[in-house]
Amino acid sequence: MSRVRFRIGAHPINWVGEDVKEHGENTTFEQIVDDMRRLGLAGTEMGRKFPADFETLKRELDKRGLALVSQWKSVFFTDPARRREELESYRKHADFLSRFGAKVISTCEIGGSEQFDPRRAPGEKGVQRLDADGWRHLAEGLNEAGRIAKSLGMTLAYHHHGGTAVERPEEIDRLMELTDPGLVGLLYDTGHAVYGGADPLEVLKKHRERIVYVHLKDVRKAVLAKAREDGAGFLECIRRGVFTLPGSGDLDFKPIVSELISSGYDGWVMLEGEQDPSLYPPYEFAERALQYLNRIISEEEVA
Repeated sequence: MSRVRFRIGAHPINWVGEDVKEHGENTTFEQIVDDMRRLGLAGTEMGRKFPADFETLKRELDKRGLALVSQWKSVFFTDPARRREELESYRKHADFLSRFGAKVISTCEIGGSEQFDPRRAPGEKGVQRLDADGWRHLAEGLNEAGRIAKSLGMTLAYHHHGGTAVERPEEIDRLMELTDPGLVGLLYDTGHAVYGGADPLEVLKKHRERIVYVHLKDVRKAVLAKAREDGAGFLECIRRGVFTLPGSGDLDFKPIVSELISSGYDGWVMLEGEQDPSLYPPYEFAERALQYLNRIISEEEVA
């Protein structure tokens, strides 16, 4: 009997950039989901080229045997004046995902973010770190949003993310300490862990009990080091090709996959690259990533 309990899908960000809009701008929804079907993938996240209409999207995904497993949701809980509005928006988002049978909601605070916070000036670099009040407001808001998710049979999966107020290992630790384990889970992202200065395997082992969703993203470490040296911000790092799909960068995913298997992780594992598709063909890189991960899984199965 297989020891692997997780399912593998892919994020459409491999085909169409979410943060860097010029990446894959001419790529269609049909191309993305047709590629996923050809790759034999079982699930996808929502992407900006996807139909927003429930009936249309459900029909097209069902035709290809794809499940919609999550969708990014920005929140602005660090500003308490926005909380009611943010929670109303969160409920609408959760309602939409629940109709697809999704079990996790990818959630990220944008207050202080260099790329997401609408209060920041264009080109402004650096994250505005949270003070004690900011952390308290964030935790309270996330716990309330987590209750909304739970009421619909889902779990809030907090996405630690480069260029935001929760990117460093100590910030991940603090968020986990301040939030209710029964209401707030962790979206574990290997690439963003490295970007934030963490060892991804250490993050996985430390917070395994809170991890409800996984993004496997590789990193080109030399490109990241040069970007850091040049003072590049998060979006510029994407444009330079800091991130790629597993097996095409410098991370060793064998101990990570081994830990996921041995710990009995049974959620979704999503392939992410977040790179220019005109330079790095999405289908080719996704196929290579699947072959790489399947080799690791096969070795684990016979170990």
